[in-house]
Amino acid sequence: MKGTFVTGTDTGIGKTVTSALLVSALRRFGPVGYWKPVQTGIEQDNDANEVRRLARCAEGEMGAGGIRLPRPLSPHLSARLAGRSLSVGQFARRAGRLPASRHWIVEGAGGVLVPLNDRETLADLMEELGLPAVVTARSGLGTINHTLLTISELRGRSVPVAGVVMVGAANEENRNAIEKYGRTRVVAEVPVLDRLDPQTVGDLAAGLADRFRFLRDGLRTPGG
Repeated sequence: MKGTFVTGTDTGIGKTVTSALLVSALRRFGPVGYWKPVQTGIEQDNDANEVRRLARCAEGEMGAGGIRLPRPLSPHLSARLAGRSLSVGQFARRAGRLPASRHWIVEGAGGVLVPLNDRETLADLMEELGLPAVVTARSGLGTINHTLLTISELRGRSVPVAGVVMVGAANEENRNAIEKYGRTRVVAEVPVLDRLDPQTVGDLAAGLADRFRFLRDGLRTPGG
């Protein structure tokens, strides 16, 4: 599987918008796709449909085989209450059925240590898939600690850290601290968008495309 795993320091952090930006930007350089392995609270939120809308995805760009669960809870609890079971192996097999010709943007659920079951977390899935990770983080107060902890956990599992996308008002001091202490690169700073629509996302992606292209080309980044 070729692609990039979009994770975050928390839930509601902006992973879905980051994923839409990556799909829209990287489409310029070859076939892309989006896959959400697990989504909870499907009655209220549907990240896959939102990425489809924002990135204007064609049918073939949407990866099948994701698990959708009711109740906006951690995947392990939502699955248990629905009488379902989740496992890294289950998701890895589904990932293996996605077309190999595309660069897949895989969006996680919550942060890296969100549990899938009694033993496995999202970080175990990331380790199994072996994709470089883009960490989505807030730009404001508290982000340094949360982002560095996320990067540390990923590196401890030998998951390559491709970089960080900071969401919110630009904060130079926080950006510099994350790059210095995290030994990585902030690859983009994304403002909170007043209008969250395909045109706005497409225009922003066009401006970021060259910054994201290294993900497609497989180039290494500092600290990766």
